[in-house]
Amino acid sequence: MYARRRHVYFAMMGTCVTLFVLAWSVVRLWSMPVAVGMCLVAMVIPPIAAMTANRRGPDDRWWDAPSGDAKSDEWWDELDGKRRRQP
Repeated sequence: MYARRRHVYFAMMGTCVTLFVLAWSVVRLWSMPVAVGMCLVAMVIPPIAAMTANRRGPDDRWWDAPSGDAKSDEWWDELDGKRRRQP
């Protein structure tokens, strides 16, 4: 799952860079409004790519993973109503 999100992220960012480069090196020679439109589209892509790359999947464990700090984990377990097993 992580590899697919990473590939999608790099594809989106590659598309963003390609749009910028094409807009200002080729398209502006024929139509300035189209070049500006391409840049506006490219401007929207990075935030969407970041959200896509950082999205958590249903199989990703992050909300209940222990942090490593025993006191903090004990406190959060108490708030969640979980009982920890005593070693």
